Amino acid sequence: MIRIVSIGLGLIIVGLAGYLSFWPVPIDPLAFETPNNPGLVGPYAENERLTEAERIADGLLNGPEDTAMDSDGTIFTGLLDGRIVSFDPDDAVATFTEVANTGGRPLGLQFHPDGYLVIADAFEGLLALDTDSGEIRVLVDSYQGTRMIFVDDVDIGQDGTIWFSDASQRWDLHDNITDFFERRPTGRLFSYHPGLDELTLQLDDLYFANGVALGPGGAYVLVNETFAYRISRLWLTGPRAGEHDLFAEALPGAPDNLSFNGYDTFWVAFAVPRTDAADVANGSPFFRKMYFRLANLLNATPVVAHGFTVGFNLDGEVTHNFQSASGEVWMTTSINQHNDGLYVGNLLNDFVVRLPLDGAE
Repeated sequence: MIRIVSIGLGLIIVGLAGYLSFWPVPIDPLAFETPNNPGLVGPYAENERLTEAERIADGLLNGPEDTAMDSDGTIFTGLLDGRIVSFDPDDAVATFTEVANTGGRPLGLQFHPDGYLVIADAFEGLLALDTDSGEIRVLVDSYQGTRMIFVDDVDIGQDGTIWFSDASQRWDLHDNITDFFERRPTGRLFSYHPGLDELTLQLDDLYFANGVALGPGGAYVLVNETFAYRISRLWLTGPRAGEHDLFAEALPGAPDNLSFNGYDTFWVAFAVPRTDAADVANGSPFFRKMYFRLANLLNATPVVAHGFTVGFNLDGEVTHNFQSASGEVWMTTSINQHNDGLYVGNLLNDFVVRLPLDGAE
């Protein structure tokens, strides 16, 4: 009997080893040198400032990923089911309005100087919405004849040029966790000039291109590389024009959306903080595949419930730190400065968080 049990356990072990080592997987990972993780200490120390903050439109929303404010002070956001909704942040229940539905998943939002709302939709591309009529038109959904599959975030220059990210050429929003396991740099940064109908590839080979923000005077543009834990910078003017460097690196989380308040602060939302599990086997494609197989077998994920947003000054130094270490607010994807408040969006909660600027120290 003992021998039979031993044989059975041996077969199970051999079978498991074979599955973890050789079972076909869809990913084709590259070796990735993991940057140092500074951890949630010092300027990144854990706190509950997001947990304690005011919740806007509580219960009315479903994954308000980003926010934009029009000239009347009305907040617009995009939801999981494709809806673009608006509301007065001081009276959300009475003013809540469905403006349109993209039919996809609206992510980054920004108002164009010409008055329309530009939407980075993960499935439908770069869109323009007339917020009065609800009419939607496609600005960009392909490059050189190939469809974009993960348009992500957007910012707009004073001249009307739209800067936007295409997160991945391999995996769409439904499979973004697969992109995390693969760690293959296929993200891109584009600019689009509506008046000229001119689309330009500005940067490629990015590790999941995400948040986009133009710097002071349009001197440079920043783009978050979510799965490399860094913020890249492309210089647009001056003696360094055309150069590409890093604004911040070795970050303690996966940076999502990015915004600039126009004078001294870049706001960064981290979807999740980094964990040891997130960086397992990054240096070995073979073991990365094993990790992917094991995660699928156990239905496990390295994602943790922890809200995390940060402000950086123009030198890339941390000036603000708002977290929900308890996870009551989590999967934080955007932080924008509108009038006298900071508005924090997310992928999975049913509210937007508002922080008063006079308390944002």
